[in-house]
Amino acid sequence: MIDDPKLAIVIVNYRTPELVERCLKSLQAERALCGPFEVVVADGGSGDGSDRKIAAAIEQLNLAEWVTLLPLDFNGGFGWANNQAALRLLQRDNPPEYIHFLNPDTEVQSGAIKALVTTLNQHAKVGAVGSQLIEDGRPVASAFRFPSIGREFLHGGYMVGLGRFLGIKPIMIDPCPAGPVDWVTGASFMVRSETLRQSGLFDDGFFLYYEEVELMLRINRAGWQIWHQPESLVHHVGGAATGVESGAIATPNALPLYWFESRMRFFTRSYGSTTTVVTNLAWLTSHVIWRLRCMLFSRLRFRQIPGQFSQILSVGIIPSKRDRVNGIADWRSRVGERPLWSKST
Repeated sequence: MIDDPKLAIVIVNYRTPELVERCLKSLQAERALCGPFEVVVADGGSGDGSDRKIAAAIEQLNLAEWVTLLPLDFNGGFGWANNQAALRLLQRDNPPEYIHFLNPDTEVQSGAIKALVTTLNQHAKVGAVGSQLIEDGRPVASAFRFPSIGREFLHGGYMVGLGRFLGIKPIMIDPCPAGPVDWVTGASFMVRSETLRQSGLFDDGFFLYYEEVELMLRINRAGWQIWHQPESLVHHVGGAATGVESGAIATPNALPLYWFESRMRFFTRSYGSTTTVVTNLAWLTSHVIWRLRCMLFSRLRFRQIPGQFSQILSVGIIPSKRDRVNGIADWRSRVGERPLWSKST
């Protein structure tokens, strides 16, 4: 373990040990560019021998000096597993100044981490900064605007043109120069420890999806800026660990039920129950209009995300008590406590 590192990188694995090994290899060269850092690999209760494979890779690659394996005995979701590593880091006598949350299905390009560190060093008001993802050799949307009633209405009816007419900007900012945005990709972003102490860590009421959006909204409301840094290039294998392609809002593949549960929780916790109900009704109304238009104009038929209408109805229009309960982890929270989503309320 390196002494008093300024930067710690957290990687959460769930049944992708081979990808973790590739990610760790890509980090070796970065240590020479931006100074020493440590890495914590949290295995989120994979139950498939991932922890043993990762431990073997760390030994074979001689990474034990700066890479630590944290095997967790429960699959608590993305945010919870990240919290388990971050809590241990923040509760040290000499915690790191920055924490970089990095997906296991990534490989950092030379200078990627240095670019994030430099951004935080140079801009005191920036609480978190995200990378530019590369998929199949091409840049993909990595910076975004916060979800809203208007954007959900447009999304439900595939009304991109109407959005331009109404002046409602799309959720994706692509391309995006360096600078402040609403939120950045959760696959690779760096945050100040000071920011996490102020805003709280991930809300473990989310199992998967929307947790980074909710976190960055809290960071923004606490007075910090969120930046996108296109000089930090990170290769990403979309959906390798989850089975859902990146950019899930636009993918034609069916989305799991917990995606919609996370969507409901995000709107409820971030904007309140009334806004959430209006948002759900706006989406459903827009989608019904789209279906009617498809019946009248066959040229409108195209690949859509299957099952959305029924999934939203299945989750419900009105938030439940569970959606309203606070699950935000404080940096002083007890390590190992089960996530909110797994508890009865």
